[in-house]
Amino acid sequence: MTLRAATPDDLDAIMAIEHRSFPTDAWSSQAMALELASPHGRYLVDEHDGVIIGYGGVRALQGSRDADIQTIALDAEHRGAGRGRALLRALLAAAAERGAREVFLEVRADNPGAEGLYLSEGFEEIGRRPRYYQPDDVDAIVMRLVLQHPRSSHPDESTVDAAKEATV
Repeated sequence: MTLRAATPDDLDAIMAIEHRSFPTDAWSSQAMALELASPHGRYLVDEHDGVIIGYGGVRALQGSRDADIQTIALDAEHRGAGRGRALLRALLAAAAERGAREVFLEVRADNPGAEGLYLSEGFEEIGRRPRYYQPDDVDAIVMRLVLQHPRSSHPDESTVDAAKEATV
């Protein structure tokens, strides 16, 4: 597993995954390009055999006490192998390094796999946004994680390396 900082050159690969993962409500290329270029975010890509198979981003303004996981997506054939968890942990580490104490996100109510990942990492549901995801009329589950304590007393090596890469 290789996590590295996303660059503008990764936009086409990211957008291909975006459209496969979110066919009815994918971000536009323009919106994603702005996210990749923003100094307030950290975007990472996951490469496998030199091919980008996933990405994720966090918006974390330097010195702000809160951050938002903007998006995480992996190609379907690479889900369920811990890659999403490693990506999430690297994004959380980047947010913490910038001073965040809380991290928020929205997850589709019809995505129990992602919701389960977030719950297992300590996120809690704090609200719902009815019919948030359009045109599918799917609720958004709003979740929050308080970053008061280290994620683990013995983080696995890939998480430590990913977190270091996320802060570059």
